[in-house]
Amino acid sequence: MNEQCAVCCLWFEREEGYFLGAMIVDYALAMVTTTIIGAILWGLTRWSFEKLSIVAILIFLPAVPIVTRMGRVLWIYLDQLIDPQK
Repeated sequence: MNEQCAVCCLWFEREEGYFLGAMIVDYALAMVTTTIIGAILWGLTRWSFEKLSIVAILIFLPAVPIVTRMGRVLWIYLDQLIDPQK
């Protein structure tokens, strides 16, 4: 990850452990996405909860890099909304 944005010169890591909050956002996004996948699968198949959980997680696994990046972006937006940095 770059230290600074090439376009707007925003420092991405303002302090040590800056992206720990992004992990919470990642977790929330992962849970919502996996729950939606599970609900769709349950509506189509009526499988048991255990089977639905395993299949929903396996379907979600390829999206992990995208969700991780999205969580960081949302965390930066939230931080800039609360404490703008020039």
